[in-house]
Amino acid sequence: MPKMIAKKIDALKEWFENHPGTITAFSGGIDSALVLFLSHHFLDNRALGCISISPSLKRKDYAEAIEFCEKYGIHLEIIETREIEDANYLANPSNRCYYCKSHLYTDLTQVKKMYPGYSLLNGTNLDDFQDYRPGLKAATEHEILSPLADCHLTKEDVRALAKHFGLPNWNKPASPCLSSRVPYGEFITPYKLKQIEDAESILNDLGFDEVRVRHYGSEAKIEVPPSELDRLKSCQSEILDAFKAIGFETCRVDEEGLVSGKLNRVLENTVRAS
Repeated sequence: MPKMIAKKIDALKEWFENHPGTITAFSGGIDSALVLFLSHHFLDNRALGCISISPSLKRKDYAEAIEFCEKYGIHLEIIETREIEDANYLANPSNRCYYCKSHLYTDLTQVKKMYPGYSLLNGTNLDDFQDYRPGLKAATEHEILSPLADCHLTKEDVRALAKHFGLPNWNKPASPCLSSRVPYGEFITPYKLKQIEDAESILNDLGFDEVRVRHYGSEAKIEVPPSELDRLKSCQSEILDAFKAIGFETCRVDEEGLVSGKLNRVLENTVRAS
């Protein structure tokens, strides 16, 4: 075992042993999957996960989360958060994530009442503090703990540990919530989220595993890694036909390629202009 991995595991083991039990906010992504796996690894049946059924979570990610817990024998609580009924969330301000996480963590505190003394966890890693993450404020307000960040794990470390433990999703592409595909200030609706999910599913079926479909009203803007741009363009006509069937009128390819958090650039420009 590489020394770096051994040191990280030792640090995490010590972290978890200081908690009588844990409830991990689980999205199906690699970060929260590693936290949930390690919780179960170190605490056994004193660790459980909690996932929210929400229009902003892909059905594919939800199914994979269920499968993950079944594979490792981890108890999973399933809740239904109501951020889609919150006018603050639907207005899609730049801190939309704060309202979403506030709903999630408020509901998690209700789950916690069934497990006295358990700590609430999320999958925040050290790199997340270098990005614009308004949901971190909600985590602080609700006393959500972040073992990955506390033990100084970066995203690269997360994938390395997940691979070491043989987690099936160790190299899964990042899959942010569907609302992150809608430009700030444009209202969030269940219909838009379903369009985005269906559009990305169409592209997944064509072999594009790492993809974002940004929602610009009647137009869909597609992002894939630069190495995939030529192949994407070669089947753009087929894609447009499929996208029209789900309500888009046009689609275009983002020539820059996939950039996580691209819609946050408008916030950076606002800061520079002020």
